[in-house]
Amino acid sequence: MDTKTVLLVGVGGQGTILAGDILAKTAAAEGLDVKISEIHGMSQRGGSVSTVVRFGDAVSSMVVDPGTADVIVSFELVEALRAQQFLKQGGTMFVNDEEIVPVTVAIGNATMPEDPRAQLVALDSVLVPAGKIARQANSPKSTNVVLMGALSTALPFAEDTWKDVISKRVPPKTVDANLAAFEAGRKAGRA
Repeated sequence: MDTKTVLLVGVGGQGTILAGDILAKTAAAEGLDVKISEIHGMSQRGGSVSTVVRFGDAVSSMVVDPGTADVIVSFELVEALRAQQFLKQGGTMFVNDEEIVPVTVAIGNATMPEDPRAQLVALDSVLVPAGKIARQANSPKSTNVVLMGALSTALPFAEDTWKDVISKRVPPKTVDANLAAFEAGRKAGRA
């Protein structure tokens, strides 16, 4: 398999690091070489977080340059707009259809981009109501797993491999809810 690059972006506390770990372990379970890189930044204060997962027969680097990501998974609308420069021509972007207002905007020191949904639709992004889906699955913290479900529709990994990794990676008492969130995310990713 040629090397594939997936960029996950979000805001601190949204579970991008866990999602990246699930993706990396799924790729490894499928027998691929995997490299992962995380940037936490000001995540403790609600700042941007990004995780790069690269996988293939032989991965030499964990760097993503502009125009090289096969898939971007964004946990928030504005983060998707920030990351769009990394998507390669013909790549896919899955975006959680939720907006988080940064502190700088809340206190009046900055403004939000105008109509981020329309901008993302114009980029052919797949908008996924991941937060709503997670809440419907009785697992409001599993937005990240919903997005992994959507992502799974764009990658060649077996559904059972994803489910096995998720079952081993999430807290035992949340396995059923997370698997339901993953399935709902797959449906949303196909829609």
